[in-house]
Amino acid sequence: MTEASPARAVDWAIAAELGARLARPGPPISDYTRSQVIAALADAARRAEPLVREVSGLSAGGPVPEAGIVDRAQWIRAAAGGMRAMLGGAEPGPGPGGLAGLAAAAAGRIAGVQTGAVLAFISSGILGQYDPFGADGPKLLLVYPNIVAVERQLQVRPEDFRLWVCLHEVTHRVQFTANPWLAGYMSDTLAVLTADAGDDVTAVLGRLADYVRDRRDGVIGLLRAAAAEPQAAALDRLLVLGTLLEGHADHVMDGVGPAAVPSVGTIRARFDRRRGRQQSPIQRVLRALLGVDAKIAQYTRGKAFVDAVVGQVGVARFNAIWTGPDTLPLPDEIDVPRRWIDRVL
Repeated sequence: MTEASPARAVDWAIAAELGARLARPGPPISDYTRSQVIAALADAARRAEPLVREVSGLSAGGPVPEAGIVDRAQWIRAAAGGMRAMLGGAEPGPGPGGLAGLAAAAAGRIAGVQTGAVLAFISSGILGQYDPFGADGPKLLLVYPNIVAVERQLQVRPEDFRLWVCLHEVTHRVQFTANPWLAGYMSDTLAVLTADAGDDVTAVLGRLADYVRDRRDGVIGLLRAAAAEPQAAALDRLLVLGTLLEGHADHVMDGVGPAAVPSVGTIRARFDRRRGRQQSPIQRVLRALLGVDAKIAQYTRGKAFVDAVVGQVGVARFNAIWTGPDTLPLPDEIDVPRRWIDRVL
């Protein structure tokens, strides 16, 4: 009997709709201001593209696609569709009949509820996302209520902050469109990560026991502990890729500089302080469980890696990193950039 794919194991309709209902409302904003913000973000995304191409040395080619300016509920629905496509492809069809079918349907609904709750939590903090696996094709999404909330919290110039955010997210779009192999590499690696490893329960429990005793790195450590060797290696590859992509985007957004974003220094300083600020106990627990702190570390370590390599060899030679899977950094090279330089260049 064929095992259900991870996408088929989740009721994505429940995840999308429940997540949208659970999403917290955004900051107070008038209809007029909302329309102004949406128009300004769409314009900032268009203006960011040539700046990203110039600083990164990457060319996506073709016309600049329009960004989707969305609220939290719209982002949740889009994210659920993208996750379904990324993990399993087509919409699930009828499952098995009898008790097995009932059990699978119940498990799918439970997983859908859990996924929807996680998406609802994330939706209040995410500023934007480039989804190469979008249900309607690759799409750049900007979550306008969150951008407004953060620019108010940081007390920075809205025009500068909106362009600065767009520079980061548009960099992700350019990364994937200039290097089409990236989406396939990510998809193939995820397929390994989510494949049935055939381990018996005893082996999995043994790794989990070791994790509980020795590790404190949240859900990422838990995933690695429960995974067999091929899945653990795939998880490491995904983490390294994420660290590179996020760090490179941070490098580019700051590399554009004050000519385009006059208050970039103030924005970066205040934004970094916000990233590291302590939150309520419940939020801290959720951050740990969801690996949010590990995500923040990706930005810091990734940007340090890119800054160091570009500083030593220049942008053109750094871009050899996008040649293919073999030129991506290895896990032990992220914190020692010289190792990547010596191996690849």
